Amino acid sequence: MRIGSFFQSLLHLKGAIPIKIRIIGACGTGKSYIARECSQRLGIPHYETDNFVWERGLEQRRFPTETRDRLVKEAVSTEAWIIEGVHHKWGKESFEHADLIFIISPNKLVRDFRVFRRFIRTRLGLEHANYKQSFKNLLVMTFVWNKGFDRDTMKEILELTKPYEAKRRIVKRNKEILEWIESM
Repeated sequence: MRIGSFFQSLLHLKGAIPIKIRIIGACGTGKSYIARECSQRLGIPHYETDNFVWERGLEQRRFPTETRDRLVKEAVSTEAWIIEGVHHKWGKESFEHADLIFIISPNKLVRDFRVFRRFIRTRLGLEHANYKQSFKNLLVMTFVWNKGFDRDTMKEILELTKPYEAKRRIVKRNKEILEWIESM
């Protein structure tokens, strides 16, 4: 690591250099994992787009659109952040204000395996989930959402982020994001 990069990394760890990162990908790409890792290493907060949509608690309730939009605006107006999630049809300001946009695009079999593994781990109580894992969720994530992501959503995301190509990176493995951050 270069000396300049070393000091720059130290400043990032202390949150001294503000950076805004948007991470997007299909179910099972590791968005939440890598957002948490980057958040810890850079010392900046991370947000899940699902939490802009859902009021978490004993009963999951969808926020009104106005609340969702306000939460996104509040997050992107801060000095440094990581926002991760598959949502792209709303919250476009997260792409506009991001310094970096990472699109995670591993093989569909890898994604489906991770979704299945998360299902098993949460059902066994080995992993926390923001929502109740059910067989219906498992089938929808693998056969509807992930298939639709490859067929339609990826094209929509690429089109949406076209104006931001200079700050967009498409990665196959979420670990490539950590490698990129460590090289800054």
